[in-house]
Amino acid sequence: MEQSHGGKADSVTETLPQWARRIAEQELADTLPRRWSHSQGVARQAAQLASVAGPDDDLLVAAAVLHDVGYAPRLALTGFHPLDGARFLRDEHGADERLVQLVANHSFALLEAEERGLRSHLEMEFPLLEDQVLVDALVYCDMTTTPDGTPTSARDRVTEIVARYGASTLVGRFIQRAQLEIEAAVARTEHRVAAGVQPR
Repeated sequence: MEQSHGGKADSVTETLPQWARRIAEQELADTLPRRWSHSQGVARQAAQLASVAGPDDDLLVAAAVLHDVGYAPRLALTGFHPLDGARFLRDEHGADERLVQLVANHSFALLEAEERGLRSHLEMEFPLLEDQVLVDALVYCDMTTTPDGTPTSARDRVTEIVARYGASTLVGRFIQRAQLEIEAAVARTEHRVAAGVQPR
């Protein structure tokens, strides 16, 4: 049955986060189990941010568990996972536009797209969501979760990514370039949590 979130649900009672988890698990659990562990950890972080996300808490959790779905081998058509994942969610599932935008632009993906010569494609197909609270919250969730799904600091996460890929690689260059913005987004989210600030 078609759900309001745009996905094909098994039953009318399937929530957006349940649908998103099902899709992410189908695409990642068998082929990329470590990526699946990371995605689950990111979703756990998102579930702790209800005070920040407010009425969009389900949207944040769904984006968190799906943010890396584009790494799935069958979906990796361009090799740029935010774009591949967003196209998959849009084209195969008719997913909610804001969900697709969050996945497409998670963790300053525009900067990596620029390194790959894909920035214009990403900007044209999936404009950045104009909700700084949600955008920052997804950065926080992704960049404070290790590849194995456990909590970490944003600084340690960046250090780990640079070590894993290499400082001079495309991903290494991108993540070093984005580090200050990542840390700022994490700090803003932490401030909102402490202040109990909800989006307007």
